Amino acid sequence: MDATATYVLPYVLRLADTCLIHSQRLSEWCGHAPVLEEDLALSNIALDLLGQARALLTYAGQLEGVGRDEDQLAFLREERDYRNLVLVELPNAAASPSDGAGGRDFALTTLRNAALSIWLELLYERLQASTDAEIAAIAAKSLKEVRYHRQHSSDWVVRLGDGTAESHGRMQAALALLWPYFNELFAAEGVAGVGPAWKELEPEWRARWAALMQEASLTLPRDSAMQPRGIDGIHSEHLGHLLATMQYLQRAYPGGVW
Repeated sequence: MDATATYVLPYVLRLADTCLIHSQRLSEWCGHAPVLEEDLALSNIALDLLGQARALLTYAGQLEGVGRDEDQLAFLREERDYRNLVLVELPNAAASPSDGAGGRDFALTTLRNAALSIWLELLYERLQASTDAEIAAIAAKSLKEVRYHRQHSSDWVVRLGDGTAESHGRMQAALALLWPYFNELFAAEGVAGVGPAWKELEPEWRARWAALMQEASLTLPRDSAMQPRGIDGIHSEHLGHLLATMQYLQRAYPGGVW
């Protein structure tokens, strides 16, 4: 691995793993969404994110230079080797045990979707100008997808936040739970010419988020000093359980093909 790849690889893996794990969490809604149309929408968003993860992991394998492909990077790494945001590994946990969606909380999923799609849109906009041609190409293609994700999820945030007393309460509770984890959206260092430091995205992300919260009649919580470090391989207890499900088939039948 040359000197440039040494810095670019972690940058690519942080984005690739975030898309991969976010996709896995969204896929858990397949067959369980509140309405059929949303079941299809969430599944399609998950597939878009999986496609972005595949492209990024393929490139990560090339940068790494030890012969690992996208499948090996996705399914055969240990928990501590993943570099995704802790935000995306949090379960689709219900706000209360009596939730009718089998322990899934649509409010949490909707808010997380919106926060990440705004962030990804800002990041991909900047990565289009990367001096790394492969990253620039992936960003240009992915940007078209995340713009739809942002529009779709934002519509749901407004509909639920400014809806009934129950939907508003659930959205406010989900926002309070997720808010500290948003800090990690701005934690990664940049690579000169290749990709910006995530901190550079914070002012515009906060402005867009505040406008969305106002439209949805939601109150922003107090800022938290908590600093998750999933991008450094320090994860919550939830990632191991997710990987056990995601990696099972590949580990049970190594190298299996259809």
